[in-house]
Amino acid sequence: MNCDHLIAIKNIDTSPQAVPSAAEIAALVQSDRVHTSLYTSDDLFQLELDRIFSKTWVWVAHASEIPDTGSFKTTELGTQPVIVVRDRKGTVHTLLNRCRHRAATVCEHRSGKTNSFVCPYHGWGYALDGSLRGVPHPESYADQLEKGELGLVSLRTEQYAGMIFATFNDQIEPLEDFLGAAKKWMDLFMKQGAGYPIKTGPAHRFRFPGNWKIQLENTTDGYHFPVVHRSFLTSVDKQTEEMLNFVDGSGYVEDLGNGHSVMVMIPELVDLDANLDAPIPERFEALAEALRAEHDEQQVRRIVRAVGGSGFNLNIFPNIACSMAFFRVLQPVSVNETEIHHAVITMDGGPEIANQARLRLHEHFQGPMGFGTPDDSEAWERVQRGATAGDDLWIMLNRGLAGEYRTDDGLRSDVSAETGMRAAYQQWKKLMTESEQ
Repeated sequence: MNCDHLIAIKNIDTSPQAVPSAAEIAALVQSDRVHTSLYTSDDLFQLELDRIFSKTWVWVAHASEIPDTGSFKTTELGTQPVIVVRDRKGTVHTLLNRCRHRAATVCEHRSGKTNSFVCPYHGWGYALDGSLRGVPHPESYADQLEKGELGLVSLRTEQYAGMIFATFNDQIEPLEDFLGAAKKWMDLFMKQGAGYPIKTGPAHRFRFPGNWKIQLENTTDGYHFPVVHRSFLTSVDKQTEEMLNFVDGSGYVEDLGNGHSVMVMIPELVDLDANLDAPIPERFEALAEALRAEHDEQQVRRIVRAVGGSGFNLNIFPNIACSMAFFRVLQPVSVNETEIHHAVITMDGGPEIANQARLRLHEHFQGPMGFGTPDDSEAWERVQRGATAGDDLWIMLNRGLAGEYRTDDGLRSDVSAETGMRAAYQQWKKLMTESEQ
């Protein structure tokens, strides 16, 4: 192995005031590995907030979370608090959750509906589009208050397939260009509505003591599934267990560009509107029979397939995954802490019995008392703890590299390959270094 890049890494100034150069940062990401400091360096984490979460498109909401005039949710873009809100014209805004007077947050509710936002400190009032509407006792300002310039800071906001993204970067390419080849997979994922609009439920939130990129890797990591989730596989019927034995199957991972990737675990469930004549799985036979009371056979089969979820995980860099039947959102907190939001997808206006079945499946794996989330979380925590051992060690990302081949959308390899991780880290390197080039 060529060790020239190790010299650059060892020479990085690790004092609190140090800012690694573009060359030093680039040396941390090789074609088949990344340096462990990507998990442990607070200097790099602070740069990520500035060069990634403040410079690229970041997912902030699904349209179903803010369906009506005045509907809002609060979240973070990087670590900065924002409000995503729909105004009276139906336009969606992403506003910094900070009063322009003395910086107090103007909203502390996770979601809800309102006519305006009022700062609880001094009573400054803002319209749904963020414009400043009222200031108590304005006479003390004389002519020094320019209300038109003191609205809540509004970020550039665009959406595709009901997925809402925001950015601090007014010069960035349009969202659809950023998504590129991922758009096809977003469209396929939204077929889980079975003809109904999709709707996200309240998110299950939890934190783990580890870096955000550990979780970013996980959603495109098929290699771990039969090892980490062995207990889950013992809890399902034989037919489901065989379906989820995808590491030996014909699935694949594909680099979609701009850090996005897709991991196809169950190829026959990529398009939920296809192959509707296939036998209904045994675990859904009772549901299908109940649905037949009010739906024709074709719609029954569409609904049943939607309940089971898509056969792929789509990672959209840097913070959102469309994973089988739920959204997984990662929220960086610090270099060694990350918050995860799991939001199940249901059919808005669809059969209650089908939505209930979807919720039970979600709870079985992703829920706080389920099998998947606790096992994954322990693995992530172990990675962060192990990353503190040794000063100059590397994270290996070379699985499936030799078998990669190019398609119309990007690079592809087998379903257990680390192609998606390599894609994400190449985008990480690009964003972390281009500001100095």
